[in-house]
Parts: sequence; structure tokens; C-alpha cells
Amino acid sequence: MNEKEKKVMSMYQETRPGAFVGEPSKVNHIAWSLLLIVIGLIFWAGLALTNAENQRYAIMTKQCQDRLFPAELNNACLTYVQSRPHWWQHVLYGLGHVAG
Repeated sequence: MNEKEKKVMSMYQETRPGAFVGEPSKVNHIAWSLLLIVIGLIFWAGLALTNAENQRYAIMTKQCQDRLFPAELNNACLTYVQSRPHWWQHVLYGLGHVAG
């Protein structure tokens, strides 16, 4: 290439699209993928902790006690019981009271 062609090419270099097929990317896809997986796992663990603590507290306060047999639990009640007003109360209690 001569000087004139280099000048023209350098002018249009900025208007070139970001990346073509087969060109190496400057984005670290592995790191972003791992970050999304970790965020998903944290979200899943929060949901599981909320559900487990909700059921544990309902059993402890006897909110799902069977009416006919007081020594038994009503298992259907455990699926829809709301033992505390908000989900974050379950998470805070579950994270603060870890039994080893």
C-alpha cells in the first residue's frame, strides 16, 4: 500500500463495525458466563433458604398442625403457609442463625 491508500484506510478505520465473524473478541465471555452462573446460584439458594425457613418456622410455631390429630402435621399446609410477613425476614433469620 502506498501513503495515499494508508491515509484513506485510516480515515475509514473508525467507521468499521466492531467485530467480524472469526475475529477475536475483546470481551471475556468465560468471566461473564461464570458471573451469570454465580448470580443464578445465589438467587436459587436464596429461594431455597426462604422456603426452608418458612416451613421450619411454621412447624416450630405449630401453624400447620393437623386439626384431627394434633401430634401430626398437615403437609398440604406447608406448601402455602406464610409464617412471616416478608420473604427477607426468612433470609435474614436463616443467614443469621446458622447451626454448625
